[in-house]
Amino acid sequence: MVRRSVVRRSVGVLAGCLTAPVGLLYLLLAGLPLGAFLLWPRTRPHALRILGSGARRLAEVERGQRTHFFGDRFPEAYESRDAGGDAGAVRYLALRSFSGLVCGVVLALLGFGLALGGLLAGGVVRGTTGPVELLTQLLLGGVLLFLALQGLFALTALDTRLARERFGPSERELLRRRIDELSVSRAAVVRAVDVERRRIERDLHDGVQQRLVALGMLIGRARRSGGRDPERAAALLGQAHREAQEAVAELREVTWRVYPSALDSLGLEEALGGVAQRCALPLRIVYEVTGPLPRPVETAAYFVVCEAVTNAAKHSSASAVSVRVAGPSGGPLSVRIEDDGRGGADPAGSGLTGLRGRIAALDGVLRIDSPLGGPTTIVVELPCV
Repeated sequence: MVRRSVVRRSVGVLAGCLTAPVGLLYLLLAGLPLGAFLLWPRTRPHALRILGSGARRLAEVERGQRTHFFGDRFPEAYESRDAGGDAGAVRYLALRSFSGLVCGVVLALLGFGLALGGLLAGGVVRGTTGPVELLTQLLLGGVLLFLALQGLFALTALDTRLARERFGPSERELLRRRIDELSVSRAAVVRAVDVERRRIERDLHDGVQQRLVALGMLIGRARRSGGRDPERAAALLGQAHREAQEAVAELREVTWRVYPSALDSLGLEEALGGVAQRCALPLRIVYEVTGPLPRPVETAAYFVVCEAVTNAAKHSSASAVSVRVAGPSGGPLSVRIEDDGRGGADPAGSGLTGLRGRIAALDGVLRIDSPLGGPTTIVVELPCV
């Protein structure tokens, strides 16, 4: 397989050397008559369009060669923002033709060197080449062979870079896309944090705070009734005790949603066990992780499971939820959550949007499959590097 790939690439290099004169000939034959029109600003766009149409067709030939011989895959009908339209097509064809011609010259020099090596070997066999001359020729030939191979590798690398800039995302384009992705993920994380803060404030205000107010009122009523009606005071204190226990439980639930201390002390597996204990649905967790995980990955995986399980309990009418956490053996951490509910989960909902932003900040991937009628499957992959 490796030998076949080397042979195919070698044939591709030779094919590129053969098509390079065609491109250069087209630029000369078509560019010279259009030269005056290219220099005049008013006719330049029309002349460049005519010249660029042929350049695009010849560039497509080069694209086919890159795909067939080198296995390159480029997006269909793609043109980078750095490609430059018709001018970019002409520029690519000119550079590709020049590099192909130089590559042909290098290959011709290699062939000439092989012929000289054959003559040198014949002289050694006949005894007409002395040791000093042989050593000199070997040193000179080795240096020239090294330079020729380096030039050949550099030219093939240049062809690859030109093709990627023309037919696929260039390095500048990839960097621009990466900056855009980071900007979007950062904004999503900021929105998710704001949503989480509002939810925590709402839980504290509508839940724990109301219970504490009720607790204070019960204790006040018990104090006022203590001297006149001891039995009523004891009943009020019992009710206050139950209210205090419920407030503590609700406060513990809020703190677990903010950040579970079990992640720091016991790890992700034990923290997910706490989620199973507090879940309103039967939750089955399969944990198949070998080795330690980065702390941000553990945190993201925990909140993914929490949010998905909470959504399943509130909205899906599911009877059971299963969670599988696997990895990493040099690969990403995979988290799969599946419920048997009615499906129809909205990927653009606030909860899933917040998860998507948290996962995107770690360069992770979130996939949601929730057809009407169910089941709902959420798969998350988080890189562990």
